[in-house]
Amino acid sequence: MTESTGAGTVGRVAPAEFRAAMARFAAGVVIVTTREEDGTPRGFTASSFCSVSQDPPLVLVCLSMAAESHEAFLGCTEFAVSVLRAEQRPLAGLFATRGADKFAAGGFGLSPGGLPVAAGALVELECAVRDRHPAGDHTILVAEVRGVRLEEGSPMVYYGRAFHGLA
Repeated sequence: MTESTGAGTVGRVAPAEFRAAMARFAAGVVIVTTREEDGTPRGFTASSFCSVSQDPPLVLVCLSMAAESHEAFLGCTEFAVSVLRAEQRPLAGLFATRGADKFAAGGFGLSPGGLPVAAGALVELECAVRDRHPAGDHTILVAEVRGVRLEEGSPMVYYGRAFHGLA
């Protein structure tokens, strides 16, 4: 194990050191989508997604306050989560790109509730927003899962600052 510059000390961790540490944690990859009041779809790629509670079924996802879609998610009452397959790397990259026209290339359908979802995703979740919590430079969205669709396949993971499939 390599030793950190801050090993054995308590205090503020350098941002680069923190990013390097988090890059060593493998996480699933999701696209989170909603619609603005005028129907415009918005979305982002996230690896900071997890279950919170089984009863009621709650999930959380973290969204950067600097994200172009941040305002849309501050005002929405619902969103969808698409858990991506390994083959959906281009879609994950597109939704992680600032300034990209994320929905122009297609590859999306609608959930039963009318939210955009990634076609062929391993999992689709329809969620009703319960809480929002500011946390540093992110907003934590907590939502109750209201609908689930499951498919078979191999998930995409984010590790070492890159998207990967599982062997």
